[in-house]
Amino acid sequence: MSLHLSRRRLLTVGGAGLVLASLDGPFRADPARAAVTTVDLVVYGATSGGLAAAITMRRLGRTAVVVEPTSHVGGLSTAGLGATDTGVQASIGGLAAEFYRRVHVKYHGGTLTPTSPLRMTFEPHVATTVFAEMLAEADVPVVVDARLSGIGRTGNRITELRTEDGSIYRGGMFVDATYEGDLLAMAGVGFTVGRESNDTYGETINGVQSRNTHQFAYPVDPYVTAGSPASGLLPGISTTPLAPPGSGDDRIQAYCFRMCLTQSANRIPFGKPPGYDPIRYELLLRHIQAGYAGPYFTTHSIGGGKTDSNNNGAVSTDNIGFNYAYPTASWAARESIIAEHRTYQQGLMWFLANDPRLPASVRDSTARWGLPVDEFTSTDGWPPMLYIREARRMVSAYVMTEADCRGRVRATDSVGLASYTMDSHNCQRVVVNGRVRNEGDVQIGVPAPYPVSYRAIVPHQAQCANLLVPVCLSASHIAYGSIRMEPVFMILGQAAATAASLALTGNLAVQAVSVPALQARLRQDGGVLEWGSSGEVILDNAATAGITRAGTWVRSSSTGGYYGPDYEHDGNVGKGVNRLRFRPSLPTAGSWTVQLRWTAHANRATNVPVDIEHADGLITKTVDQRQAGGQWVPLGTYPFTAGTGGSVLIRTEDTNGYVVADAVRLVPA
Repeated sequence: MSLHLSRRRLLTVGGAGLVLASLDGPFRADPARAAVTTVDLVVYGATSGGLAAAITMRRLGRTAVVVEPTSHVGGLSTAGLGATDTGVQASIGGLAAEFYRRVHVKYHGGTLTPTSPLRMTFEPHVATTVFAEMLAEADVPVVVDARLSGIGRTGNRITELRTEDGSIYRGGMFVDATYEGDLLAMAGVGFTVGRESNDTYGETINGVQSRNTHQFAYPVDPYVTAGSPASGLLPGISTTPLAPPGSGDDRIQAYCFRMCLTQSANRIPFGKPPGYDPIRYELLLRHIQAGYAGPYFTTHSIGGGKTDSNNNGAVSTDNIGFNYAYPTASWAARESIIAEHRTYQQGLMWFLANDPRLPASVRDSTARWGLPVDEFTSTDGWPPMLYIREARRMVSAYVMTEADCRGRVRATDSVGLASYTMDSHNCQRVVVNGRVRNEGDVQIGVPAPYPVSYRAIVPHQAQCANLLVPVCLSASHIAYGSIRMEPVFMILGQAAATAASLALTGNLAVQAVSVPALQARLRQDGGVLEWGSSGEVILDNAATAGITRAGTWVRSSSTGGYYGPDYEHDGNVGKGVNRLRFRPSLPTAGSWTVQLRWTAHANRATNVPVDIEHADGLITKTVDQRQAGGQWVPLGTYPFTAGTGGSVLIRTEDTNGYVVADAVRLVPA
């Protein structure tokens, strides 16, 4: 049943009402709207982190409301990002783990338990259903299409937030869970936008970074008329010369829509959008004409014959250089930027499927895909939310940096773990030696899950004493690239609400909450705050010792999620000849859990044999390298002697695609 309401709607998912079809999910709608709402916790932003905060607050016996500036609920978790960026799954605890366990039950049946498996890939409507059920069980009201227009405050505390329609939301505590950080900015909390220089926090991969991931594989002329600088640069290419490596600037990594695609017979074909301009795709055309054969976007399977399709290659779904104004722009300006991104990406797909200048193989392979008829029904199958990879970032008493990600420093006030690769998409296109080049893409793995500081989600007390920020938290650009993942936002949302409840109990500023008490409650609720004595041993493919190869292996960094500087692959040739053996040096004898890492892609083999040589013999495991990329995948626990007696051998016999060798990790059991 379709229901049209005004643009100010209250979703009371636990109460009576009508199904609101325009939200693409089973949320409940009630057109009634109170002029003043008073609760313990006001959450601004119905992202995954915001929903986690409100659900947690209700489970702690307090009241909460979620106020969302758009019509979409669930953030990117329900807007196409169905191939979750996880890092180490075992580091995901609490309500976040429960969400992914519920997803698993939706697909595989059974009863939800604290030990149910996590499923990290899912169709958007499944994530929507899971969030709706969790909100309903906790009786959390969600107000949509309610943009922030002002706040009230007394001293260093927010007393209320006001929305454009005149509604008022009062509370003792507030959470800014938006991707943009609008509430923290309005509250006078310090923030930054862009990339710090490496010198700012003693980092090595922040600032300007000209690398070879998602880079032009062939020389491409940057000028409107090839060879003629007087004709001007093609759209999106900066006129500013490339700055020195590590220089800071105000550029941010590119945005895109995470498309959900299908090859189903009743798919929605890619349409030519209004405002289509073929000049926007001239760089891609020239790259293809120079020899680039794709892929032009990812097709990660998420179930139901659908994908989570993301940027891939030098020119793809990322609209590089067209988002710099977005973080601090007005909503009217943001809508214009979003519309420009939509036109660009829809035009890209139409171009790839239809432009007669392209090889028929490119057009035919693209046209086999389309938008599913049963996802995002209110927007004709197109994702309802742009992927805001970064916007404002708070600057507080603790700034998460590359040193945290690499484990060189370790925050003692942990409220959860992050573990994904330090991942920045490209930030600009520049001209170097008469050729176009992308700049800003960094994908460097982290050695192990690392703690996120409580101080990084609360402002300086003088700026605001009752605000918590689990999404636009305090982190450098490159550290945020690792932390900015949906599971971590849920983990930090739960931590924020738990701290808010403790602050209310003690009539405290959030900065004065007892960290041991907070950590104890988070552990009680399933949180994972530490990552063992480690003692772990990691051997990367780039190591100078402990690696032996047979045949020919090719170094690459074209697909993200790898550990160290790169990974290797067999070129999909030399099957049975190409082998790579990891022989780590273990400090002690005993039981060790063996974990393997690779980068996933549709062209990988699904049947890679891995021989694990241990103290009691030899066991062979088979791994699917089209799945679970960019994380440590456990292959079992085995006895090992001290030293280099054991090994992990990656073989290529009879494999049905590219075989990747990246890194092996052994953790004391």
